[in-house]
Amino acid sequence: MDAPMLPMPAPLCLVTNKDSVLSLDRTALAVLRSVTQPLVVVAIAGLYRTGKSFLMNQLAQKRTGFPLGPTVHAETKGIWMWCLPHPRRQGVTLVLLDTEGLGDPKKDDDDSDAWIFTLAVLLSSTLVYNSIGTIDQRALEQLQLVTELTEHIRVQEENDNPTSNFVRVFPCFVWTVRDFTLQLRTGEKVLSEDEYLEDMLRLQTGDGKKAKERNELRRCLRNFFPRRKLFTMERPAADADLQRLEELREDELQPGFRKQVDAFCRYIWEEAPVKVLPGGHQVTGSALAGLAEKYVAAITSGAVPCVESAVTALARAENSAAVEAAVAEYQRGMEQGLVLPTASRSALVAVHRDCEQRAIALFLSRAFADHERQYHAELVCKLEAAKDEFCRRNEEASEQRCHAVLQELWRDVELRLQNGDYVAPGGAQLFKEDLNRVLEEYKQRPDKGVRAEAVLEVFLREREGLAQMLKATEVQLELVERQREAAAAEAEAARKAAEARLEEQRRTMEEHKGQLEQQLKEQQRAWLEEQQRVLEHHKKEYEALVREGFKREAAAMQELITQLQKEKKNRERDTWISSALNVLSNVLAPFLPGVAGKLLNKLRRM
Repeated sequence: MDAPMLPMPAPLCLVTNKDSVLSLDRTALAVLRSVTQPLVVVAIAGLYRTGKSFLMNQLAQKRTGFPLGPTVHAETKGIWMWCLPHPRRQGVTLVLLDTEGLGDPKKDDDDSDAWIFTLAVLLSSTLVYNSIGTIDQRALEQLQLVTELTEHIRVQEENDNPTSNFVRVFPCFVWTVRDFTLQLRTGEKVLSEDEYLEDMLRLQTGDGKKAKERNELRRCLRNFFPRRKLFTMERPAADADLQRLEELREDELQPGFRKQVDAFCRYIWEEAPVKVLPGGHQVTGSALAGLAEKYVAAITSGAVPCVESAVTALARAENSAAVEAAVAEYQRGMEQGLVLPTASRSALVAVHRDCEQRAIALFLSRAFADHERQYHAELVCKLEAAKDEFCRRNEEASEQRCHAVLQELWRDVELRLQNGDYVAPGGAQLFKEDLNRVLEEYKQRPDKGVRAEAVLEVFLREREGLAQMLKATEVQLELVERQREAAAAEAEAARKAAEARLEEQRRTMEEHKGQLEQQLKEQQRAWLEEQQRVLEHHKKEYEALVREGFKREAAAMQELITQLQKEKKNRERDTWISSALNVLSNVLAPFLPGVAGKLLNKLRRM
């Protein structure tokens, strides 16, 4: 289980914007990387001096944190980050991103607004846009950056950049309108906040340039952000008190404003989703830090950030880390679960199976986009090497134990040899009796481990010269017989060990495939749900276009819906799961059944 998030005492600047050059703060990245839990990432954007930081402090359940300023100058520069335990969901971290205010007249470079907004979209799972007054044409025009996202974000690496893909990677959109004084109604009909938002986003009729520009923004908001929510908030306090807003007690704020802010916070805490990558993999702190590095690097180099290339690069680092973490988990479990030497190989294998199962589960929970199963194969190779090392240590411990037991039991025989007891009359019979006693006691001694027969066979072979020394044919025959029995027992043990290893490798293959298949089915379910959500969004948009009289746009939307339905139907056939499992079988084949199989065939020919 991931360690609980220790709350940051105060926000840190994650992205600095100095002289219109973006860079990442190393300290903030290190803090972010330390978060191992899934993240709900909430970013807020909007015009400067509109109270964004106050709302973020409310989400943090703090009166102070993100700086509030009483003057007309923008207070927040770059993007500030605050990581906190999620107030509603155990095992999840809430990451708040407070962005530099848009439209600050003191900025020298208009592009910095676009890139700050772009980063807010790319890094968040919920984007809050904060404005003042009402939603009118002027307010919509201030959101012009949305229409420019097609120039600042690429979803895929190939040349075409269909905006229909944006809906799969963009965050949920929450619009907060501050100092709102209008009544929510159209004619005699009372509107909900969300109905008011959708009414404002209706496409405008007309073929002129103005109508097209206005509709382009509305179309982008409708197409890019399928999940939209509006909160209107009245003025928080009297004008004289606004300059010390963070100092005001709860009862000094307007009751209506407190109620509206509470509703906003509850929605974010309860509805804002965990950030996921394409494919459904949940984002942790290290993944978000990696994405931030890739996106900022692209922006500073003059390139357009690409989600697909960033995820591919991130997958390489995260999958390598997942392999190492899984191997470390396996080794930790084996060290804790084994007492060497084990009574049998099966005892070691039982602990191995449990540790291997946990290691595979850990790897699959962290790895993503491993389409060629390269990292899965690397995991198998390292787990097999780690198991072989534990087997070697087990055999070594067994040999040491067996040598110690035989030396102890043979001590009396050595004394009788030195005293000449075995060359006296009746000595041969005495030696046979002592040898049988040693072998019987050796057999009864516990905790000898897996090399008991092999060590005994070598021990007896090393004492073949005793018969010649004692000038006793009976002794020689007894030693040869006992050595032969020990050798046969060792050969049988080796054959059974080879058979057991072959079975272990078969079971290992099944364990890897079984856990992968389970994960793939879950990914299949998540993908189909996502595809259905996208389809429902486009169907809703199609109906709106028909209702608003935009037949040409509706026809294009219908074509897109048909294409998405075909993709969904193809995915439902499960053939991609079979293909993925076949890929895994192919990449694992060199690491598994071959060695044990060859050894077993060799033993059977002996």
